[in-house]
Amino acid sequence: MTDKASAVQSVDRAVSVLESLARHGEAGVTEIAEELGVHKSTAFRLLGALENRGLVAQSRERGKYRLGAGMLRLAGAAAGHLDISQEGIPLCRDLADEVGETVNIAILDDDAAVNVTQARGAAAVATYNWLGRRTPLHATSSGKVLLAHAPPAVGKRLLAAGLERFTEHTVISPAVLDAQLGACVEQGYAVVVEELERGLNAVAAPVRSYDGTVIGALSVSGPAYRLGEDLLPGLAKRTMAAAEELSRRMGHGG
Repeated sequence: MTDKASAVQSVDRAVSVLESLARHGEAGVTEIAEELGVHKSTAFRLLGALENRGLVAQSRERGKYRLGAGMLRLAGAAAGHLDISQEGIPLCRDLADEVGETVNIAILDDDAAVNVTQARGAAAVATYNWLGRRTPLHATSSGKVLLAHAPPAVGKRLLAAGLERFTEHTVISPAVLDAQLGACVEQGYAVVVEELERGLNAVAAPVRSYDGTVIGALSVSGPAYRLGEDLLPGLAKRTMAAAEELSRRMGHGG
């Protein structure tokens, strides 16, 4: 084997070590060697090199290795260069093609949700353009997802200003809203039924960064005659799957 091929093989094995530790949490030299199919001495050298760079750390008492703080440094640097709107474009298009409705990604901007990416499915109403639009946190599915995971100060400001009514279905009771936000955190998605506009229903799920922080919400919206309340739970599953994939692309490990 040439020096170049040997170096490439070493890099490949080192990455495999990191992926293994990410899956298992921690592992010993023997376990790593068996998974990679190499001699224990080779696994030990790989772990030693990674430990020297802070990418793995050893638990002295147990003789096990785990991912080190250096991985957080790299993950943080990578996350800083990831753009949720750009990363989400292909996923939004795929989901919009699948469900036929409008798909958006929204982020928290002060005390509102702002849509930064949009894709329309074949059945979507062409006149609806949510891109760049600021929408209320308490009356939209994306807004409820963002509010459910926002710092407490955001909710306090929202309640202090009063919950504006947009339709007869808009939730303006703090107690009811609080219950909905709790359900959102527990079940992993939020729905709205004609709360912002009559005849418009939507479902949204959180998008997370590498450290688990919710940095956005991915939503599907459409007319109530197509997206009836009975269809929203099933649509939520597909929305959550797309949001989880986008989270993965943003560096979140699950």
